[in-house]
Amino acid sequence: MVNQFYIYAIDEDFGPFFLKFCSYFPYNGKLCLNGHEYLKQQLAKRGVGFEALDNGLLSCENAQEAQRICDGLSAEKIDQFFRKWLAILPHPFDAKDRSAGYTYDLSMLQVEFSLTQVLDRPMSGRVLFEEIIRENVDLGRPDQVQLIFDRRVTRRTPGRFRTRVLTDGVVPSLHIDYKKSKVKQYHKEGRALRTETTINDTRDFSIGRRLKNLPALRKIGFDANRRLLDVQRLSHDATLGEDEFHRVVRPIDVDGQHAAALRFDDPRVQALFASLVLFVLQFRGFSNKDLRGPLARLLGLRPEQLTAGRMTYDLRRLRLHGLIERIPKTHRYRLTDAGRRAAIFFNRVYGRLLRPGLSAVSPLAPPGTTGLNTALRRLEAEIDHAIESLRLAA
Repeated sequence: MVNQFYIYAIDEDFGPFFLKFCSYFPYNGKLCLNGHEYLKQQLAKRGVGFEALDNGLLSCENAQEAQRICDGLSAEKIDQFFRKWLAILPHPFDAKDRSAGYTYDLSMLQVEFSLTQVLDRPMSGRVLFEEIIRENVDLGRPDQVQLIFDRRVTRRTPGRFRTRVLTDGVVPSLHIDYKKSKVKQYHKEGRALRTETTINDTRDFSIGRRLKNLPALRKIGFDANRRLLDVQRLSHDATLGEDEFHRVVRPIDVDGQHAAALRFDDPRVQALFASLVLFVLQFRGFSNKDLRGPLARLLGLRPEQLTAGRMTYDLRRLRLHGLIERIPKTHRYRLTDAGRRAAIFFNRVYGRLLRPGLSAVSPLAPPGTTGLNTALRRLEAEIDHAIESLRLAA
């Protein structure tokens, strides 16, 4: 064990931070700073009023200015801040060492990217968040994780891929692991929904550790946050109006082109929607070949049994119904907003409500196997009793 020297300080631009120096060769150091504290210091210097929410903002008089400040926190500013304090504080490299070229270089050990959405009805937000957790406990599966992080996951990919729901007192939090990185979501101080991606190893994304790679890492972190929120939004806002429902399940004519209906009770249509759900988070789109594999498995076929003509027919139907669109100058497609809603809604209603529900109330189901079955049989008995009491029986 060797001595570690901690120095805690407050910077006029970055707020509170700490530096740790090791007293043993190669004299490595550690800098810890918080971007939210930088934001609060800058807002205060500009005279912009705000209300803090721990290490975030609850409210701000000028949200656009706050966003500009956040966007301006660059690798160059962090490095300048670090060099300024190296010139002030004592550390293992003295003037002679520095003149010989020995100094510190910054690399990223742990980086967090967060999005805090403040709720105007916190109690309703808490209920919503708990429902979101229940709906999305499968997001840690490899096929879901690779979409959130836009990285391919195979059997040879190291690391654990899982979803955990942890409870601190009465406050639940959702954790999604990807290699050494994770996405965490929780209800912050009962006032806001906090989504944050923590990257503990930049190599998880084939990015170097040096500070100059911060812009590329920033994009990965914030994109992961937004993809997670988009999936959760769709899972809870997946209600189709009557007009939109009929636009999907009935035949349609667009600019003289006719497209057959996507009937809800058609097994092939259900297989199509279940396949499309796999591409909800894939912003690079999908090709005919990408869709063919999952669709064939759901239909109990081999991919080669789905002809190119049949796949083109299905893609054309989806496109004319406004559920997918072709990416310009490519042979790839992406889901539209209506397509994402329809795919998730149709798939979940069929898979989680109709199929298990009808199985539970089927006359062939053993009595008492589910509460729904028992309640339905009790209802039928009460109706029969009422008919006999009123002498309505044939």
